[in-house]
Amino acid sequence: MSSVLVEVITVQITVTLRRQPVGGLGLSIKGGAEHKVPVVISKIFKDQAADQTGMLFIGDAIIQVNGINVESATHEEVVHLLRNAGDEVTITVQYLREAPSFLKLPLGSPGPSSDHSSGASSPLFDSGLHLNGNSTNTAPSSPSSPIANEPKYEKRWLDTLSVPLSMARISRYKAGTDKLRSNAFEVLALDGVSTGILQFYTAQESADWLRAISTNISDLTLQNMKMANKCCSPSDQVIHMGWVNERLDGTDSSQLYKFKFLALKGSSFYIFSTPPVSTLDWVRAEKIYNLCEVLFKIHKLWLADDCWLQANLYLGIHQDFDLEDQRPYCFSVMVGHGKSHYFNVELGSELAVWEKSFQRAIFLEVQRTGSKTYMCSWQGDTLCFTVDFALGFTCFDSKTKNVLWRFKFSQLKGSSDDGKTRVKLLFQNLDTKQIETKELEFQDLTAVLHCIHSFIAAKVASVDPVFIDSQSIARKYMYSN
Repeated sequence: MSSVLVEVITVQITVTLRRQPVGGLGLSIKGGAEHKVPVVISKIFKDQAADQTGMLFIGDAIIQVNGINVESATHEEVVHLLRNAGDEVTITVQYLREAPSFLKLPLGSPGPSSDHSSGASSPLFDSGLHLNGNSTNTAPSSPSSPIANEPKYEKRWLDTLSVPLSMARISRYKAGTDKLRSNAFEVLALDGVSTGILQFYTAQESADWLRAISTNISDLTLQNMKMANKCCSPSDQVIHMGWVNERLDGTDSSQLYKFKFLALKGSSFYIFSTPPVSTLDWVRAEKIYNLCEVLFKIHKLWLADDCWLQANLYLGIHQDFDLEDQRPYCFSVMVGHGKSHYFNVELGSELAVWEKSFQRAIFLEVQRTGSKTYMCSWQGDTLCFTVDFALGFTCFDSKTKNVLWRFKFSQLKGSSDDGKTRVKLLFQNLDTKQIETKELEFQDLTAVLHCIHSFIAAKVASVDPVFIDSQSIARKYMYSN
């Protein structure tokens, strides 16, 4: 399925309107039993009571008013009920797939049995319920009237709407907030087309549709990745890509989320505002980081029994995040100089895929790279520190290239740092079994520590194939619950 087809099904909904001091109920009606046609909403006035519900549309047939069935009521009876129903009016409406022909009459067109001289409302003319006071027959405005020349605001049903799913994104949250919509979500296409808010009767129905559409988007994304990889070298393949929400912290500490498109490709982790659709787009990313120097960390995922699990995957560096939000599937990517990006996805399965993809992309990059060397210093001497997949750790003089010390990964027994530039690495001497402390100073300590973590994890994974699965917090908990 390459697109989602939204079709309006004939259902009844009940809405409570709160009558406003100016504007009343904010709607007009046409029709009535005397002409064997239903009473329908013929106009909705912008920003007034009916419009503010977001659930009423032109063409909706009124079935009940405050629990009173009006399917057999005359036009005047329905007008009377609505105008005298109090400050809160509860109406039940039903969408009519085929709009009644009288609804399509231009404003002011005479009905077959209308009598304007009587002053009574005609079922084929709009009876305005947007004003308080006596019932008004909205007689046609003269051509010279300013009101007649104003653009008409109409909110109508659409029978079908096709939304392309390739590179589309889904949101269950109100724009820019962490407030979850109740049993509803929105699908937004790459070209800007939106389904609008899709409201479902039950949480299960909403979850089923969300999962189905998300699966199709993922399948199409996978197809796009395969096509992109045909143009890329084996060392520059796309491992995974997709939409997330990034939390941006404002100066007033307010939380704002924005859509971002992430990609794991070759040696780099990319952050885009819009998906790359051509080869040239890859150099236009907002941020690009080396995969060896980033750290993926799960923060929250939603479990059974409505409890939070806050998971910490990192050993060595501790960083606190404000987790007081309502988004359940959250992860961060820590980068150099102590900075980080905090993301959220819609489904637990997406969180598990990102976790696995980051692990795979980092391990592949470590194996391709083989080693990383960083400039460092200690006691005034300029040194080079190398992390090598085969040899482990090596420190040598940057000028003479003389090796000062070398240890295997298995000899590293611990580490500590000042959170700024200095780190102490504790190695066990294989001969004496004593612990030797090596202290170094780096310009970007965070990147070096992330690199050490990546190389050690990749080394263990190469020896123990089940290591990756044993480290997967998201897959372990999401799939078992």
